[in-house]
Parts: sequence; C-alpha cells; structure tokens
Amino acid sequence: METVFKVVSLLLSYPTEELLEAMPEIRQAIDDAPLDGAGKAALGRLVDDIGGRDAYDAQERYVLLFDRTRSLSLHLFEHVHGESRDRGQAMVDLMAMYEEDGFEIDTKELPDYLPMFLEYLSMKPRAEAVRLLDETAHILAALRERLKKRQSVYADAFVALESMARQKPDAGLLKDLLQAPDDDPTDLDALDRIWEEEVVTFGGNADGDDCGLVRLKKQIRAGRRRPADAATPPNAESTNHV
Repeated sequence: METVFKVVSLLLSYPTEELLEAMPEIRQAIDDAPLDGAGKAALGRLVDDIGGRDAYDAQERYVLLFDRTRSLSLHLFEHVHGESRDRGQAMVDLMAMYEEDGFEIDTKELPDYLPMFLEYLSMKPRAEAVRLLDETAHILAALRERLKKRQSVYADAFVALESMARQKPDAGLLKDLLQAPDDDPTDLDALDRIWEEEVVTFGGNADGDDCGLVRLKKQIRAGRRRPADAATPPNAESTNHV
C-alpha cells in the first residue's frame, strides 16, 4: 500500500523528463501493488497516457489543468478553506503532524499539496494511511468529478485513491464542493489573481529533485530480490523527503 501512495504522488506531480523516463518502473510498481482491478486499470491508463506524450505536451496540459484552474487545485485546503484564516491554522496543524513523524520538507511547497500529502501517507502504516486518506474523501471525489467532466485521464488517479479508501465521501460536503464555480483556465484576470500568491514548487516541480523516483526504483528492485535478501523490507531506507 505504501508504494501505491508514492506512485499516485508521482503521477500527480509535474511531468518532468525524469518522470516520463520512469514510467516503466511506475508501471511495474502498479502491477505489484495491492490494488483492486479497477484501481490498477485506472492507474495503468494514466501511466500509458502520460508516458505516451512528449514532455512539452504533458507539461502544457498539466499547467492548464492544475496551475491555471483553481477549482482543480491540488492544494487540499483550497477547496475547504479558500483564503480564510482557518486555512492558515489547518496548515499549521498539518505541518505539525508531518514534523511529529519526522517528515521533513525542504522545498517551499505548502503542506496541503496533494502529492506531498500522498508522499507522507507512503511513510505511514497501512491502516493509519487509509484513515488519513478517508478524511480527504470528499475533496478527492470532487476533483475526480471535475476532471471527469473535462474528460481528463487524470480523473483516474482519483479513481484509484478512492478505491483504496474505506469510507465513502460525505454526500453533503461533496455537494457543497461541487456547487462552487468551476474556473475557466483561459480567464487571464483570474490567473493573475492566483499568481499574486507566492509561487512554490515541490516534488516533480522542483528542478533536479528526483528523490521520489529514485526511492520508487529502489523499492521495485528490493521487491524482486532473491529470497535470501527478503529479510530487508523495501522501505527499510529512510523515507523522509529530504
């Protein structure tokens, strides 16, 4: 389960050249993952789609979806707190949880960035990771619905996440989220307002930061070792993001 969260974190990150080159390893990780058939099929479609594009095309699509469309923001608290004061406190609480578990952030990305949150879940025991995932179920479902409306293959990432959850999203909260206006990424005035905020990067967005890909490749290799090596678990190395 831990590797699954890492895989989805990478697939929802900015598609760098390094990420595109790692698609065969990511595909193998999906095949080996403890996912149901629907979850594996969903992630497989996403891998095939991203891996079948050149970097410029993949990056342009990603920016249009997630950077220029606020209603598709990958910052979780954006959808429930907006710019209210409550969002700041929620950030502080989430950062404290990261720090308590030794999860170090060496970039400027906000702690509610979904790929970062999934990276954190990949460190946790399965039951705890799923419990935390369940707390975001209504946000994930809303993002899946909005991406599905756009006929975006990225909706499959959220299909896979929902397949891992143990609880269905709260119907009332989901309805409230879906009633919010859906942004037009061609609205340049709205884009200017978004970019007035601090520009930050993490994971795939950070130049030269491929530690997530390196760790995933090591996990896959460890899983294929001879039985004599099986005593060392794939995640025995430090999983902190540094």
